Amino acid sequence: MMEPGLYHILFISTALFFIGVLGFLTRRNLITMLMSIELILNSVNLNFIAFNKYVWPGKMDGLFFTLFIIAIAAAEAAVAIAIIINLYRSSQSIDVNNAEDLKY
Repeated sequence: MMEPGLYHILFISTALFFIGVLGFLTRRNLITMLMSIELILNSVNLNFIAFNKYVWPGKMDGLFFTLFIIAIAAAEAAVAIAIIINLYRSSQSIDVNNAEDLKY
């Protein structure tokens, strides 16, 4: 079985990135927007791993960046879900148009 090359992985990563951007720009639900941001971060992780394997195979920099991004994404998801829960408790909706209450 043939191993996928760098261009195959970059194509998948690009597709994930643009699906995430499209989901973020077109959805009005905060949960789906959060999932779109996670897709974008996962595409970046895939790029780091691919370049680490194919361009700089002896170094571990891409893996360390990926672990750092995973930790940041977990913290971002925890904070975002806490904000979404707070918004739902106050307005009984998680629609972005109702998030104007958080401004004040």
